[in-house]
Amino acid sequence: MNDDEILSSRILIVDDLPTNLRLLEDLLEREGFRNVVSTTEAEQALDLFAAFDPDLVLLDLMMPGLSGYAVLEKLERQRAPDEFRPVLVLTADATTAAKRRALSLGAKDFLTKPFDHIEAMLRVWNLLETRLLHKRLRALVPEAARLPRGPHQFK
Repeated sequence: MNDDEILSSRILIVDDLPTNLRLLEDLLEREGFRNVVSTTEAEQALDLFAAFDPDLVLLDLMMPGLSGYAVLEKLERQRAPDEFRPVLVLTADATTAAKRRALSLGAKDFLTKPFDHIEAMLRVWNLLETRLLHKRLRALVPEAARLPRGPHQFK
């Protein structure tokens, strides 16, 4: 997998504070990511998820109206059962309860604000690499299903 594949991944950012969106957008842009969409409206996240088809979601938990937890629950219902679509939670809530709840609702990683910028970008890269590897594996499954069955296939 090359860097260009990862840098062309689609990233959706959902945070109610415009300053947080700008910070994340700037970090991702400096890193070389070019397909980033963001919103301060948690209610828009679901429509954007469906339309933009992101490879990674960066999600705040504490938002007015629809909370990040509610977004996680709804996103989980939109995913196919065998799909790996990572969500990285970025929140000021550092409690164990918040971490456990977010991870149990489908988040794949969790960072507390303020976060280390380098660590955040490393986590973004790791999650995207895993996402792209999962997509490759899923593309091979139909091909593997057509292979002959039984020990004779290896002779």
